[in-house]
Amino acid sequence: MKQIHNEQEFNTAIQNDKISVILFTTKWCGDCMFIKPFMPSVEAAYDAYDFYEIDRDEMMDLAQELEIMGIPSFVSFKNGKEFSRFVSSLRKTRPEIEAYLDALKDVEE
Repeated sequence: MKQIHNEQEFNTAIQNDKISVILFTTKWCGDCMFIKPFMPSVEAAYDAYDFYEIDRDEMMDLAQELEIMGIPSFVSFKNGKEFSRFVSSLRKTRPEIEAYLDALKDVEE
């Protein structure tokens, strides 16, 4: 997963005709650490998408602008426009994340 550290990198990442999936996370978030071990294999299975990670605490202004309060949060973009989110207060499981990513395929068609 590619790391994004500033707004310029974020803007470059979302200006893509491929789907860009942005994961907002932090180092102290237990639910974020729960998904970390299996995310590389999820990324490999969904190689049609570009995956990025943003530490919400490092980019709080952007997180507030996008109204990212809960973490981990998945926000998807295509051609610079947000079109989908997976945000909940519950711990996200691998099947839930994969179901979210499967639903993004409809945008591709």
